[in-house]
Amino acid sequence: MTRYERILEKLTETLRPIDCQLHDDSESHRGHAGAAGGAGHYSVRIVCQQFEGLNRISRHRLVYDAVGDMMQTEIHALNIVALSPSEIPT
Repeated sequence: MTRYERILEKLTETLRPIDCQLHDDSESHRGHAGAAGGAGHYSVRIVCQQFEGLNRISRHRLVYDAVGDMMQTEIHALNIVALSPSEIPT
């Protein structure tokens, strides 16, 4: 399983999102000091019922908790857009 697949699996299993779009931005950060150690740069847009009523910091904390120790070893940077279902235009 690739790093990308592990991240997506952890987010999906932990948060049960309605929508989760993960992008590997590592290539655009090639040569960056943090990327030199092999850790990647990612962006995620995640829509989750659990985010309803939570502030931005609490939502991000849930996302960071979901990927757990990968933040210390395999993910150098994670850009997060965390939305509740009520924030999605219909």
